[in-house]
Amino acid sequence: MAKSLNGGTFYNLLFFMSNLVFGQIRYSIPEELEIGAFVGNVADDLKINVRELSARKFQLLSDGRKQYFEVNVGNGILIVNERIDREDLCTERSTCSISLEFGVENPVDMFPVEVEVLDVNDNSPIFPTRRMTLQIAEFITPGARFPLEGAQDPDVGTNTISTYQISSNDHFGLKIKTINDGSKMAELLLKTPLDHEQQTSFELTLTAIDGGNPHRSGTAQIIITVIDVNDNAPVFDHELYRTSVFENAPKGTLLLKLRASDLDEGANAEFKYSFSNYASQRERELFSLNADSGEIRVKGLLDFEVSDVYELDVQAVDNAPNVGHAKVLVRIVDVNDNTPEIKLNSAIKMVSEDAAPGTVISVFGITDRDAAENGRIRCQIPLNMPFKLQTTLRNHYKLVTTDMLDRERMDHYNVSISAWDAGLPALSANKTIHVLVSDVNDNVPRFTQSKYNLYLMENNTPGASIFSVTALDADLDQNGDISYSILEDQIQNVPASAYFTINSNSGIIYALRSFDYEHLKIFHIKVQAQDAGTPPLSTTAIVSVIILDQNDNTPLITSPLTWNTTAEVLILSQSTYPGYLVTKVTAYDADSGQNARLSYQLLEASDRSLVTVGQNSGEIRTTRKFTEKDTTGQRLVIFVKDNGQPSLSSTVTIFFTIQTNITESLANRVDNFSSAEYVSDLNMYLIIIFGSTSVIFLATIIFLVVLKCRKDRSYTRDHSLFSCSCCMRRHSNDVFNRRPAPSAFHGYGAGQMLPVSETLRYTVRLSPESSKSDFLFLNTAHPTLPLNDITIDDNIMKK
Repeated sequence: MAKSLNGGTFYNLLFFMSNLVFGQIRYSIPEELEIGAFVGNVADDLKINVRELSARKFQLLSDGRKQYFEVNVGNGILIVNERIDREDLCTERSTCSISLEFGVENPVDMFPVEVEVLDVNDNSPIFPTRRMTLQIAEFITPGARFPLEGAQDPDVGTNTISTYQISSNDHFGLKIKTINDGSKMAELLLKTPLDHEQQTSFELTLTAIDGGNPHRSGTAQIIITVIDVNDNAPVFDHELYRTSVFENAPKGTLLLKLRASDLDEGANAEFKYSFSNYASQRERELFSLNADSGEIRVKGLLDFEVSDVYELDVQAVDNAPNVGHAKVLVRIVDVNDNTPEIKLNSAIKMVSEDAAPGTVISVFGITDRDAAENGRIRCQIPLNMPFKLQTTLRNHYKLVTTDMLDRERMDHYNVSISAWDAGLPALSANKTIHVLVSDVNDNVPRFTQSKYNLYLMENNTPGASIFSVTALDADLDQNGDISYSILEDQIQNVPASAYFTINSNSGIIYALRSFDYEHLKIFHIKVQAQDAGTPPLSTTAIVSVIILDQNDNTPLITSPLTWNTTAEVLILSQSTYPGYLVTKVTAYDADSGQNARLSYQLLEASDRSLVTVGQNSGEIRTTRKFTEKDTTGQRLVIFVKDNGQPSLSSTVTIFFTIQTNITESLANRVDNFSSAEYVSDLNMYLIIIFGSTSVIFLATIIFLVVLKCRKDRSYTRDHSLFSCSCCMRRHSNDVFNRRPAPSAFHGYGAGQMLPVSETLRYTVRLSPESSKSDFLFLNTAHPTLPLNDITIDDNIMKK
């Protein structure tokens, strides 16, 4: 319902409907409705829940023209937003409608709605000329008709002019005709003969009445002059002329040439061509008629989309004036002069790469103002893209995805929409839709290597960076932000975090401890790279830490036994010969490789001509036999170095004494230690240590022998070959209480029998290795003998 224009009263709309025509909603309203007048409930007609309107962003899409309507998002009701004048909006067209488009999101969709604007009788008929003049010869017979200039009424349908009326008189009436376009034409009808002598002129009132309710009317004055002249009017050779012209015909194009004739002669047969009063102002602007030749030419710009046919009323007027009438029907031929227009109704700028196939990206429509084939549109997009077009209504499309997207392969698409018509030549239009692909966390970080080898020099500085790992993630923003960490593995029962730390952002690994190659040579740690996505994705890599040796250990002398880097060796003069092995210097270096490769050098010597040192073996050998001129005490300084860079070294001082027998050895040793050259605190310490060791060793032997004798008493009768005859009590104490003088053994070698005065003998069995003992002052026995037996006479022992 709406208020009428003259204010106050309500009337029912002529049409108010919501019907679907090929899936499209159509409303009908009269023009000149008040602002806020109800048009229709779009939400109900579209079957959309009113509660979802705001959430789905229900809106009326504007194309930039006047906003005649407005939709209430709260209830979905469409109302009038601006005064609608049908005559301004649609001019001469018989039907007038406004196309609307409504858009929603979630999912994206578009709904076309058409509102038909119905005409109301708000315009009165108006005559272009308020005063018309006619000249009619008196001899014109009754029944003659004279066309009158018609009134103009912008309204259409029943509201346009329905009839004409003329004021009351005795001679004239009206003849109403309906022409092809449905409009009414009035002709003045002569009912009775005229008599110039009785009345020379008439003044009549012509009234045009429309078919509205209530009726509206307009008037014009007709001034008729009665003349007494020419009695034949020009006659056209056709009552109706037909022609056609392309809408892009240039100005001056000839349409046709009229032909008329007059049966009169002389000046009465002369006539002029012109448009009759029925020709509209618009027709006079588009076409020209030559008064003399009758040629009709194009004068203005034709447009098929405005009007496809024109009906021209032409006349031939002689000097009487007698008038002959004809019609010219001009059809406008459409040419393909309108490019298709692509209009986006809705579009999303960004789509997730995990969007399901069929996701709507954009909704758009294509229009072409041309007709027939020139307005038939085809549309397509490139084939090498994961998108396709779906047709919803005629010339309305949806752009949807056809496959899963992958931002890492393509992070954006420029979808070019191409539309072209079927005209010759075809006209086309293009529009590009920019689609950005948003990232999801679908890529696991990847290290540049699955396994790294870290070579670390020992004695490194704690806290210094030693290595870096790098992982790459093809995702974007926080999905591609990688943080590094060290997993809690055990290294020698200690967590890896106690040895290393890693910068979570850069992947730089720092050592928290200083490593020692000699204690730890190789181990493995596991590093993890994790992104910041939801959920986070991670991967691991193994870092093999290989500790490199550094020359940080000096050679350690292990043989011969040293005290404060000093050793002592005893040599029997009769055992020496060229190449005789005096001793072998053995050293150990805890380093490895070249750092542990040792070489030996003779740094100092009392007599360099006496001995030589093997560079690689460390063996000290004599170069010749000893002579009486050689001093019995020799001093050697052996230099041991490794092959590292820089080289580390140790030295050992070896004293060796040359002796011919035990007594001489003891005397020489006393002499050596009593000489001023060897008197030192070190020698004193050595004497004390060796003496204490000898006493302890001797006491241990005595204890073991006594213990052995006690255990073997019960076996003395059954076994005659005891290792010791000390089982006899009367001799047991004498054996260990009597110490033989050193001279008692002089002249006797190992294994020789000494004279015994009594029948009781003592047998001492010595192992082959006993000759190496520092506590025996006997010559070394031959190593091939299983035992060296020495028989000691009891008398000698008593001495």
